[in-house]
Amino acid sequence: QVHLVESGGGLVQAGGSLRLSCAVSGRTFSTRAMGWFRQAPGMEREFVATINWSGSITYYADSVKGRFTISRDNYKNTVFLQMNSLKPEDTAVYYCAMDASAYGPGRQYNYWGQGTQVTVSS
Repeated sequence: QVHLVESGGGLVQAGGSLRLSCAVSGRTFSTRAMGWFRQAPGMEREFVATINWSGSITYYADSVKGRFTISRDNYKNTVFLQMNSLKPEDTAVYYCAMDASAYGPGRQYNYWGQGTQVTVSS
């Protein structure tokens, strides 16, 4: 079945950068939109970014626009989130997710990773 494994999280000072990776097992990655979400302690999970199946279309939450970049490598079944100019409010567990349908719009995600912790110190 489908498995998603995030990596690359850690502790970074404000203004620093991290690159998250999400490795996806299975045969359907290259046809699925992918998304990044995050959840801070005591907060609800929120949308961060999405990328369509080919990587030609991306969309970002206003809170990260201009600082984060989502990308994908369909030959390696991996999606990335490059995070620059990190702020303390970016501290959260970051999750990657896969769209439920082939060539879907990236709005309904049915497959989720277990998350990777990102902590930004002030």
